[in-house]
Amino acid sequence: MPVLEIKLSRASRIYLPSEPLEGKVILKSNSSFSHYGVRLSVNGSVNMQVRGGSAGIVESLVGAVKPITIMNTIAEVRPPGRITSGTTEIPFSISIRQSGGDHHERFYETFHGANISIQYLLTADVMRGYLHKSLSATMEFIVESDKAELLERPVSSEMVVFYITQDTQKHPLLPELKSGGFRVTGRISTLCSLSDPISGELVVENSAVPIHSIDIHLLRIESILFGERIITETSLVQTTQIVDGDICRNMTLPIYIILPRLLTCPTSLAGPFSIEFKVSIVITFQSELSKVQPKSDPRTPRLWVAMETLPLELIRTR
Repeated sequence: MPVLEIKLSRASRIYLPSEPLEGKVILKSNSSFSHYGVRLSVNGSVNMQVRGGSAGIVESLVGAVKPITIMNTIAEVRPPGRITSGTTEIPFSISIRQSGGDHHERFYETFHGANISIQYLLTADVMRGYLHKSLSATMEFIVESDKAELLERPVSSEMVVFYITQDTQKHPLLPELKSGGFRVTGRISTLCSLSDPISGELVVENSAVPIHSIDIHLLRIESILFGERIITETSLVQTTQIVDGDICRNMTLPIYIILPRLLTCPTSLAGPFSIEFKVSIVITFQSELSKVQPKSDPRTPRLWVAMETLPLELIRTR
């Protein structure tokens, strides 16, 4: 059976809406065959789901949120005819943003979340009639904001100063933590370009109980307009450990976190949905109690854990 492949011009598969989507449709076959046209379709959409647990409704309503269509373009790259045996390469160039076209929404950046997914797909189809199965291949490509559409907004070099003590915690702590005390201070960037790391520094000034680890959690907050309600869910994107074991007091530790591309995007506050982010500094202290407790969601407050959570705004810069 013939094999159909798509090869884009860029290995990164990253394109801007103003750029053409270029590449080749590759057909490999041991024998020649007739076809009724080679067609390319480019689809972009925002897909949203409301899970029963977060919405407080029955599971049958999962996926009931109507997707938002960003683009839907179809183009024929080869008219009906015959494909010879061997390897056939068909070049193509398709405009992502159709001039004066009928795209429904703005071009949101590619994003893979827990409940919200913004995806752009390129599909190649070779129609072969009723007696032969049609050939199809799909590839995802990544869309980023056009440089011309970005705001002239410089990223501030200022950082947010934070401090973590037993008095800043809203959940119960181990008695030895409350009586002995601890103080961790630092600063971290809360306005960050997607092409730059989250940076900052941290100092353990005092701690009566030895420290087990210090981690930085990147959190995403996805909100969906579901009927007359807004369903919001927070999930963990990634964890970066910056301290393993007890650390010398008053030593400055750097914070340097690379942002994962597909799991982050510019902070978006659209009408039917929003995507926001937070960064959480989590200090875990050495405790016998922690060894007997099962591992749980790192966002869950524990007796042997202290934390500070700050809003994080992500932007795309020129």
